[in-house]
Amino acid sequence: MDHKFEWQQQRTTTPDGVYRTLRAAILDGAVPPGGQLREAHIAGDLGISRSPLREALTKLEEEGLVVRIPYRGAFVVEVSAREIAEIDSVRLRVEPYAAELSAAALRGPERPRLLQTVEDLRRAIEENDLPASVDAHLRFHRLFYDFSGHRVLQSLWNGWETKLRLYLNVDHRTYSEDPHLLVREHERLAAVALEGDTDAFLQELAAHFPVGLGARTRDQGDAHAPRA
Repeated sequence: MDHKFEWQQQRTTTPDGVYRTLRAAILDGAVPPGGQLREAHIAGDLGISRSPLREALTKLEEEGLVVRIPYRGAFVVEVSAREIAEIDSVRLRVEPYAAELSAAALRGPERPRLLQTVEDLRRAIEENDLPASVDAHLRFHRLFYDFSGHRVLQSLWNGWETKLRLYLNVDHRTYSEDPHLLVREHERLAAVALEGDTDAFLQELAAHFPVGLGARTRDQGDAHAPRA
């Protein structure tokens, strides 16, 4: 059954308003990777014409969230385990540097924010709230890039986050078969980051990634075409 699209806040028929509504539905997993975005269905749900909808779909396509296939329509992109493994193989090399650069901010005024993301992750997992756990998981790692003060690192994370979110909405177990272990891993990452121990952070991060990194050799599929 197709997802019922609803305005996120107040109704606005501008392309940007339609874009925000569709983007939210994609990123929270309401429309899964490979799912089709049927124009007639969306236009009917939102009470809009096709023109702003098509502009919104074009923007989502440019962002890499949607792929349009001639004579078939628009689909949410699929992200393969191999692609996530490749992202993580780069993160393993640059995230410790981001943690090193952000250490002063995270040991100082931003310390409560870092610890709060771990608590948010714990609560979401205890409540079996997948969207909230994915959000807390990604917010935790984003902090190192945000507070690194390094624009290239920030740009790298911005390019990865959407793909990570799409993939984790389908399979959060990529990073840990035991959700409670995922919390403990982030507690340890936070602890060594706050100690400023870059070598220990690298070791903890490597332990955090093994399932995802192993997928690189298992999955040879194409990440960008919808399922037949």
